[in-house]
Amino acid sequence: MADRPRVVVTGNARKWSPSWWCTWIALRILGARPIRASVRHAVTADSSIDAVIIGGGDDISPSHYQQEAAPDAEYDRKRDDLEIEWIHWALKEKVPLLGICRGSQLINVVLGGELNQNIRELRKLTYNRPGLLPTKQVRLADDSRVAAICRKPRLRVNSLHSQIVRKTGDGMRAVGWDLDGFIQASEHQEYHIVGVQWHPEYLFYVPSQLRLFRWLLGCSQSTAG
Repeated sequence: MADRPRVVVTGNARKWSPSWWCTWIALRILGARPIRASVRHAVTADSSIDAVIIGGGDDISPSHYQQEAAPDAEYDRKRDDLEIEWIHWALKEKVPLLGICRGSQLINVVLGGELNQNIRELRKLTYNRPGLLPTKQVRLADDSRVAAICRKPRLRVNSLHSQIVRKTGDGMRAVGWDLDGFIQASEHQEYHIVGVQWHPEYLFYVPSQLRLFRWLLGCSQSTAG
């Protein structure tokens, strides 16, 4: 492994991408080398890559989980395909994997899970306005890896999503829920895979959120060793 762990970070292809730069900052703080991957940023998957982050953003095409698309919906199928390839590669090579928002959803979908395409009208107890600040409450399972990583059984997180994991994928276990009972975190029962529905990259100044990135790097080092 290189002196600085090399972490592939997938996301949109826009020139200005706040999620990419915030993830870059979080990883650089921890001594890693972030590598941007998108439909415009080609990266070759090889043994020099130590971990993968599947970033947040656009909705996933429901064709990947056997549902009909909304009439006015727009999807980025090229991005879907790119990130699905990275997830399959990480699973095959047993490379640590962190899914953020859309990334958490896509990991579960690749493993056979399903999404609810719109939960806005179903929310009753959770603040329903999108925002970068930690306004939403999340309860974590006491025996979960995520609770151990964050060192807290309850979190305040941000919320930028209208879709949610309805059914976790094979091997994935739901370990975090908001006040309405929607899944907010999941983890693989065998591999180093964690998915969170919020955006920890925008909360890298919060110790519990930076620990998610530290966990990913720690897994990469133990895997390499």
